[in-house]
Amino acid sequence: MSTYTQILYQIIFSTKERRRVLLENNREQLYKYIWGILKKKNCHLYRINGVEDHIHIFTHLHPSISLAALSKDIKLASSAMIKKEKIFPSFSKWQIGYGAFTYSIHDKDKVIEYVKNQVKHHKTETFIDEYKRLLKEFKIEFDEKYLL
Repeated sequence: MSTYTQILYQIIFSTKERRRVLLENNREQLYKYIWGILKKKNCHLYRINGVEDHIHIFTHLHPSISLAALSKDIKLASSAMIKKEKIFPSFSKWQIGYGAFTYSIHDKDKVIEYVKNQVKHHKTETFIDEYKRLLKEFKIEFDEKYLL
């Protein structure tokens, strides 16, 4: 018997201290690099986008890789690429931790649109407000001191 899965995650992580260093003109290069990482891990990327201080990745997680390992690999490899290529001169590193939220296939198109419209969305909601809203929506308990 074959293995069949449908594990859809929206993964979110921010720059260290949420510094606004992910300049718009080089974000596409970062996104393509992360897409390459996902392809090597047999994950299907549905959408990636972000703003100056954080990114959203909406992907199918291949059952052979853990969420923690994937997040770690993306952060380590993309940090090294950013520094080597100097695409964001003020970037130091990613914030410790990440948010990950699971979705049904029935929500796929809605989440793709949400991630696609990050720049527009963040004209009216800050990252921290968005993050708190998602944590509450998914009924994840959190301590505000760890969100700073």
